[in-house]
Amino acid sequence: MSLLVIGTLAYDSVETVQDCREGLLGGSAVHFGMAAANFGPVGLVGVVGADFRKEDLRFLEGRGVDTEGVERLEGRTFRWSGRYEADWNTRHTLETQLNVLERFDPKIPPSQRGARFVFLANASPQAQLKALRQCGKRVFSLADTMNYWIENTREGLSEVLREVDGVVLNDEEARLLTGETNLIRAAHRVRALGPRYVILKKGEHGAFLIGQDVQYALPAYPVQEVVDPTGAGDSFAGGFMGYVASADSTEPRTLRRAMLYGTATASFCVQGFGVEGLGPHGRGAIESRFNELLDITTV
Repeated sequence: MSLLVIGTLAYDSVETVQDCREGLLGGSAVHFGMAAANFGPVGLVGVVGADFRKEDLRFLEGRGVDTEGVERLEGRTFRWSGRYEADWNTRHTLETQLNVLERFDPKIPPSQRGARFVFLANASPQAQLKALRQCGKRVFSLADTMNYWIENTREGLSEVLREVDGVVLNDEEARLLTGETNLIRAAHRVRALGPRYVILKKGEHGAFLIGQDVQYALPAYPVQEVVDPTGAGDSFAGGFMGYVASADSTEPRTLRRAMLYGTATASFCVQGFGVEGLGPHGRGAIESRFNELLDITTV
């Protein structure tokens, strides 16, 4: 198996100005896995509680996600609830229940330890490092993080950044991590901490890829109606890493194309609640939006 994700499986409750839904299948690893599976097999490592629905695991397996690395513990599954304002950029977290995630001790199954491409979805730096060090054949690793880890576990996060090849941050996280207000300077400051590549996500304003051998920027795909942006960043990472793993390359041209595939994949995520937007669309639909983005970004 060439691609592995370590992260959360969750049940989300989401409120928007149009609707609200409870108990949605979600979590960073779920969104990533479903997005990446459009490009090939993907292994998933995470933890769930006794309340996690068996049909949700079967759903993921039916999408091409190997769930052998999902551990079930006594207790409740990680849960998150949030509310979005009408502009979609303003999100309020209403409740976070870590539940079994507090005991997450990643154990990579032997069948998945040979993964060449590894994504460390949002989790504690301690868990990310433990998982990463079990993947001895990796050739490219990408990590995600969030404000909480930047503010409270800076030393552990710094260790992660020294060991991975790339990191994904939004603009707020990049500024918090570096103290820089200019995002390009912030990206170079992050690179100085260890990773060769930095991907800066700017939501509806697109994304940047900054590295020694590549600099690339592109807009978001112009979605006419956003339903729920939860998981869009993880879906972007899934499309990005899914394409990189399928190409088995980290050449600059591959990474630039991966940015387009990540953006196209994320555009489907926001068109439904939870993973609904990712469910009905396959590689053909992603290729169509990839080509549209090429038209938009090519002179």
